[in-house]
Amino acid sequence: MTTTETSSEMVAQRAGAMKLSFTERLRKGDEAAYLITICAALTVVLITGLLAQHLWVNSALSRHQSGWHFLWSSDWDPGSEIFGALPFIYGTLVTSVLSLAIAIPIGLGAAIFLAEMAPRSVSDVLTFLVELLAAVPSVIFGLLGIFVLVPILSNYVVPPLRALFGWLPIFQGAFYGVSYFSASVVLAIMIVPFIVSISREVLLSVPASQREAMMALGATKWDVTWRAVVPYASRGIMGSVFLALARALGETMAVTMVIGNVPDVHLSLLAPGYTIASVIANEFTEATGDLYIHALIELGLVLFVTTMLINAAARLLMLRFKVQEVNA
Repeated sequence: MTTTETSSEMVAQRAGAMKLSFTERLRKGDEAAYLITICAALTVVLITGLLAQHLWVNSALSRHQSGWHFLWSSDWDPGSEIFGALPFIYGTLVTSVLSLAIAIPIGLGAAIFLAEMAPRSVSDVLTFLVELLAAVPSVIFGLLGIFVLVPILSNYVVPPLRALFGWLPIFQGAFYGVSYFSASVVLAIMIVPFIVSISREVLLSVPASQREAMMALGATKWDVTWRAVVPYASRGIMGSVFLALARALGETMAVTMVIGNVPDVHLSLLAPGYTIASVIANEFTEATGDLYIHALIELGLVLFVTTMLINAAARLLMLRFKVQEVNA
């Protein structure tokens, strides 16, 4: 049979399939699968849209009264109906960024060990423990932070840091236990399992040819891992980092228990602070008056928009890396 005849038969088969009625396509399962999957995708879009619409509508009073001044005002006085979001935005960004700075080296190092260095039996057991850690409720991490982590930081971590870096503004001032720094360490402990678990799977999915090609050139195991495996898996690793960042931005209970809940802006990481999620959790049930409630909902809108912008930036950054790889 010639190539032309084969192509003609394929075209005829496709034409016959297109002539099938909707009922026949539904009976075959193709149409049903299409409808189910597109409904699932549209449900996600619908939920996101409804959430944004709810936050926008129910923050109208606060937006109309404060306008853009709400974002950079540091005054938060519910009794006088004066609301400013700057202390909470600042606290959210500081704790999230610092937790990433702590968690990325630990998470990436652990993922490399589990995927490339450890024996398979050891790797499987440790991976199970890491995934189990990711399932621990956040309030447990908060209790761990109050009763275990804060005393350790106060006695063994903060004094050396102040001795070495006390000349920096971020390590000046008194340390009372609850602080930006304590909240960041708790957040780092919480997000490390996400980075480890996802990064390990990405590293394991790297084709063996990547390793074998560099080994053939005489590279060591570490050279192969760091120069061939990690760059190949860089986009997946970045995805795990941004997923961890999204987790850190929205964390509530654990941070509330160790950050101090003080609506002020402090340059020092040793000072107490506040986050958007924490102030909503603490004050929403006590809010009296429509303006107070709308101000708290507007804080939720700010957190929602911030998370969306960070996710969009992550997608653009990963797309840029993809384009660079294609051009290379």
